[in-house]
Amino acid sequence: MGIGSIIFVLWFCHRLKILDVEASPYMRMPRAIGYWFWLGGEVIKANMVVVRAALKATPDIEPAMTRVKTTCKSDLAKVTFANSITLTPGTVTIDMEGDELIVHGLYAKDVAPGSFDEMDQRTAKAIDGKR
Repeated sequence: MGIGSIIFVLWFCHRLKILDVEASPYMRMPRAIGYWFWLGGEVIKANMVVVRAALKATPDIEPAMTRVKTTCKSDLAKVTFANSITLTPGTVTIDMEGDELIVHGLYAKDVAPGSFDEMDQRTAKAIDGKR
């Protein structure tokens, strides 16, 4: 019954013409899995920085905000990029305006121009399929 219901739903969605890249993300799954493993490593590295800052007797944080331009085209990729920044300890995405994100970080060097370029490129490749 499960296989039958899956086939029926897929047929029904096809007839309604609502199957698109964002509705059916399974073709992107191999690229996305690689991205999530990479992001996990980045989260672990950022955790170490935040833990060190929290354990210091005198805090040396330099909070800063910046605008980050993204090359992601789809809304799903932009949201994934913004959430990836927020998942990384010490940084948070505050707002998204078109192709720009406003990011706050504990350290100015962590939100300096170009510090999110690799994450942006990896997100665009994993979600939008850009190379």
